Amino acid sequence: MRQLEKGKLVVATHNAGKLAEFADLIGPFGFEMQSAGELGLPEPAETGTTFEENAYIKAFAAASATGLPSLSDDSGLIVDALDGDPGVYTADWAQKEDGSRDFAMAMQKVEDKLQERSAIKTEQRTARFVSVICLAWPDGHADYYRGEVEGHMVWPPRGALGFGFDPSFQPQGYSKTFGEMTATEKHGWKPGDVDALSHRARAFQKFATMALETLEA
Repeated sequence: MRQLEKGKLVVATHNAGKLAEFADLIGPFGFEMQSAGELGLPEPAETGTTFEENAYIKAFAAASATGLPSLSDDSGLIVDALDGDPGVYTADWAQKEDGSRDFAMAMQKVEDKLQERSAIKTEQRTARFVSVICLAWPDGHADYYRGEVEGHMVWPPRGALGFGFDPSFQPQGYSKTFGEMTATEKHGWKPGDVDALSHRARAFQKFATMALETLEA
């Protein structure tokens, strides 16, 4: 596990929602942070078949282009009744013909498929969000940190906060969907906290513990 030193760090994303979450999580560590989108870097084709592979593709592309350590996340929704779909293809389920993404359409698609399989009861609608954070260096070295949160799919979607499938996912042990939670409720983990809720916060908790453990917040 390679130690990360304070300084400039590239977040390999063009997704404003993910960037905001990373900014909240990594802010206490004092990095000078820029996103791939802000730097005008192209989005590499995510040709991997696992979250780890796609996270590496994005992180290493940004690290190679900038000469700086790069942090990326690949995340998705796994629905048990749909044999693990949409999984690594979560964003693709929201893809429209014009190239834009419509997650209301994607949530409807998941619900339609659940109905087709008569997955109506809560125990038939179990799901989890997965996030894999990859920290890559220009020389190709990479470390990985995986976080998961269990829950179930709800219908109709609830809440206008968050992004993606958040309004249709209710984490286990909570009465709110991710779409009804504030950013602090969803991923408000900070150094010293024992628990983290969201999949990305749980992955980041591992990253902070293992890669940033010698840094002062």
